[in-house]
Amino acid sequence: MTVNDVARSLPDPETLRDHCRALAMMDAILSPDWSSRYYSFDARWSPTEELASMRNGSGDEYSVIFAPAGVYVRGFDHESPMSPYAEDGVWPGVVDSVPAEFRPCVEEPAFRDEGIPRVTACLWRRTTDEQWQTGEIDFPGGHVDPDGADWLFRLLVDRSPEAYASFAGDYYEVPVGLDAVRHVCALRPLTDEVVRALNAELSLADLAEDIAEIGYPPT
Repeated sequence: MTVNDVARSLPDPETLRDHCRALAMMDAILSPDWSSRYYSFDARWSPTEELASMRNGSGDEYSVIFAPAGVYVRGFDHESPMSPYAEDGVWPGVVDSVPAEFRPCVEEPAFRDEGIPRVTACLWRRTTDEQWQTGEIDFPGGHVDPDGADWLFRLLVDRSPEAYASFAGDYYEVPVGLDAVRHVCALRPLTDEVVRALNAELSLADLAEDIAEIGYPPT
């Protein structure tokens, strides 16, 4: 699967935003230490933008920027044959046709290294678009997942509670209560019972700052 397949599988922006907030909230419960979290969400990233992000601790990451103009998605797989580090620049077509509304996202210093965008997969959807857009890319042959999109965006494509529970159980090496995951994926108000089903050492009160940062619905 490439970014083209992801573009056909992502939901509408509002559904994606809700799902990203749910992923971040579940990770905040499972990992009180922000630096160890896989998924995060900053509802106050800028005065007009929200940022959903993934970092796996090995140099791979994605960013989803929710802006007034629409949504911009950037993924980076450091082992991809399309990595800027392997090619001395961004792979042709990946960001060449990103519209003007999202060029600041391409140029964002937080997503660049020595002036070069850290990106192997990119897609976007303006408020006027009816579907997700990607560049015209000639992918390198001989690779099942040339741009990393298959695994980078797996839980954005498969948004089932079962998919997250399986991932989190492996990543955090703890049992993950499926009913609690279903509760959070539906963005239902958190309770002490739900929180403790995911992390017995936390209470709802411990999460006040994270709830505010993520913009998780309080009621």
